[in-house]
Amino acid sequence: MAEKFNGELARRGGLVEPVVTRFAPSPTGYLHVGGARTALFCWLMAKHTGGTMILRIEDTDQKRNTPAATQQVIDDLRWLGIEWDEGPEVDGPNGPYFQSQRLDIYQKYTQKLLDADLAYYCFDTPEELEATRKESQAKKENFLYRRPEKLPDEKDVEKARAEGRPVVIRFCMPNEEIIVNDIVRGEVKFPAGEFGDFIICKSDGYPTYHFACVVDDMLMKITHVIRGQEHLMNTPCHIALQKALGFRTPNYVHMSVTISEGGGKLSKRERGKTLVKAIKQIPNADLEKIASVGGITSDELNDFLNGKSQIEQEIISAIADYLGVHLPEINVVDFFESGYLPEAMVNFIALLGWSSGGKKEIMTKDELIEAFDLARLTKTNSLFDRDKLLAFNTEHMKLVDKETLLGHFKKYLAVIDSPIQKADDDMLKRILQINEGAKTLEMVEHKSRFLFLDNDKIEYDEKAVQKVLLKDNGLAMLQIIRDRLDAMGELSEKAVEDMLRGLAEEKQVGLGKVAQPLRVAICGNTISPPIFDSIQLLGKENTLIRIDNTLQKFAAENAKNAEK
Repeated sequence: MAEKFNGELARRGGLVEPVVTRFAPSPTGYLHVGGARTALFCWLMAKHTGGTMILRIEDTDQKRNTPAATQQVIDDLRWLGIEWDEGPEVDGPNGPYFQSQRLDIYQKYTQKLLDADLAYYCFDTPEELEATRKESQAKKENFLYRRPEKLPDEKDVEKARAEGRPVVIRFCMPNEEIIVNDIVRGEVKFPAGEFGDFIICKSDGYPTYHFACVVDDMLMKITHVIRGQEHLMNTPCHIALQKALGFRTPNYVHMSVTISEGGGKLSKRERGKTLVKAIKQIPNADLEKIASVGGITSDELNDFLNGKSQIEQEIISAIADYLGVHLPEINVVDFFESGYLPEAMVNFIALLGWSSGGKKEIMTKDELIEAFDLARLTKTNSLFDRDKLLAFNTEHMKLVDKETLLGHFKKYLAVIDSPIQKADDDMLKRILQINEGAKTLEMVEHKSRFLFLDNDKIEYDEKAVQKVLLKDNGLAMLQIIRDRLDAMGELSEKAVEDMLRGLAEEKQVGLGKVAQPLRVAICGNTISPPIFDSIQLLGKENTLIRIDNTLQKFAAENAKNAEK
């Protein structure tokens, strides 16, 4: 592999050697949609150029990393169809791909800097550092760590450890201007003195993000570092490290920020804000019960509601499920559990901060790979338009082949533990067919789950009951329908349709006045697939039982209304 870059080509995103990109998540939580965009762009870049994409797990934060988060990241990438060429579960020539397994490598390069007096040991306590920060604040100065005139030696290190002081290693940041050549933003200059000496090795012996990623990017031969704009301020430190270690500097690509519809950065805190708003709108909410659902105390819930503290996302999700509150999707798994297709997610995310160069927006993965060009990345912020995503998903629900859609549906039903998952493939295909035009798999499931519930488990929507059954002789119409269905033989779609349309014509009412009472009787609300298909799939016996249950349940209430 060539080691030199052509400067002009690099600035324009041109390629002078085989491309190697990397997606390097820190497994402290689930894969955020912003992280998914980074992974997607790395993957598209590699696929477009015939290069390599590496998945590297940056798990050096021992307090926050979890194996569950690592596995979720892997599962989410695979769901999206983003497959890495090297990394966990794939292996490759540049492993290990978990930074926690590369400590001996980092120690080697740390020692190289120490030997050259380009790094040094520090023993400051948190209290001492805080005092120095406050001193800088009082002088209205930026806090920059003050490098000692004489760098500590091994004896100083031994003494500090004996005293129980934390021992870290800091890098000697050069006092010079640093220029970042960014493919999106062009030449970005950082003046001398803007950055102080920063930690490259923590007191627990693990490297910091800054140091580990620089070493790994070199050893893994990364040619293009594609990441979010928020990392731009880190890049001068990385370039300084590369120069000190004798490393080459890769091409940097800092993508624009994706903002929410509220104008702020797309954040998981939106989920918490949505839940707080929903709870505060519940009259006489049982906060003690709500807290117990989340496994927290009433005081913890109150602090959360009053903005004094945050609670874990898992707790927020549990409470939201209990209250029936739909939270805004932020992590990739959220979109999966809301019934979005991976094809739609990839298509939509690809257009956040990037343009295909044409008018076409609904695109397959192959089309995205063919069109991908770093030169079309935009500097301006991109809007995460949920209505647009829903429109994209609606289109991809129609575009994917039937077998692929069936596979997506089965995975979705399993993860939400739907009663529909017990249906065989033929039934599932029929359900998808009669729900053609649905915007998400969640909508398909919601409209069709009544078919798989026990007849006595139907829950009636109060508004539907009042508007449809207890108004305009809805129950009387339902009784007529019941008698005519009972008199029929097999309930085929056509037979049911002919009967309902004939009854509507006979009574000189719209079809809705006939179909809606029947729909509420069989599923409890006014939302279902076409009523003719619904009756045929439910079957004559179950249909009659549900109608009888409905007539019996609301007869008394209907009589009271009639007296009024």
